Amino acid sequence: MDELRFDGRVAVVTGGGRGLGRSYALLLASRGAKVVVNDLGGSLAGGDVDAAPADEVVREITAAGGQAVASTDSVATPEGGKAIIDTALDNFGRVDILIHNAGNVRRAPLREMSYEDFEAVVDVHLRGAFHAVRQAFPVMCDAGYGRIVLTSSIGGLYGNHGVASYAVAKAGVIGLSNVAAMEGLEFGVRSNVIVPAAVTRMAEGIDTSAYPPMGPELVAPVVGWLSHETCSITGEIMVALAGRVATAVVAETPGVYRPSWSIEDVGENMTAIRDDTQPLVFPVVPDGHGDHIRYSFAMAKQEANHA
Repeated sequence: MDELRFDGRVAVVTGGGRGLGRSYALLLASRGAKVVVNDLGGSLAGGDVDAAPADEVVREITAAGGQAVASTDSVATPEGGKAIIDTALDNFGRVDILIHNAGNVRRAPLREMSYEDFEAVVDVHLRGAFHAVRQAFPVMCDAGYGRIVLTSSIGGLYGNHGVASYAVAKAGVIGLSNVAAMEGLEFGVRSNVIVPAAVTRMAEGIDTSAYPPMGPELVAPVVGWLSHETCSITGEIMVALAGRVATAVVAETPGVYRPSWSIEDVGENMTAIRDDTQPLVFPVVPDGHGDHIRYSFAMAKQEANHA
């Protein structure tokens, strides 16, 4: 298979100064992309500004013969999101790829989590995704091409202890990507979600001594493919963890139809309601929302005709 390259493409990578984001930026640049390396350079909890991480990645790229510029604007504000995308437009004249990877963590049990800490995490992960997408999406649609990769987490899919804010933000990102996939379809814009896991500073405080190899290099090729023009999917969720690459889906049971329900009926039918031996999956694109409604309506109509 010929090497998949990004010559002529411009990529924006938020959180690109360290960990997974750094790996993404270096990989795309090594394949010909011009890269905006965005990183506030702050602490894991957020706050502070340090240009060194983004600048260092830019130096690595340029030393290898690539093209890159640094950005230390914060994704947490609308103004920051605009400045990040403007950096790409001002320096390279276009935006083809947006990878939102910026993140922070503030751990606390749900019963103790402060509103300040909750908002600080949601601001970066979820609102940050919107701030970047909101600016890049129209540019991509007008150009007739775009690749968006937003970062969720197994915490967003399944939850985890002590990170309610993180779980909420990472779940919300999935909805944002789905809408971008639906609305971008006719314009050649594809949007997908990556659920990565790697031992980076985000794993600080977690005992990883028994983990298998989990470096960013096991995730970056998946994000690279999602960013490439040959990417054949949109509105999907891809998982990359310890060398395993998979897709995650939202599935439903076929369910049970009744013309009317009581509380007791729900309880008595719960086994059948929860029977997942024949799961249903409604792909986001082209119209998972409508397919879901049509399925339910058809069941009601079919049962009514049998009455």
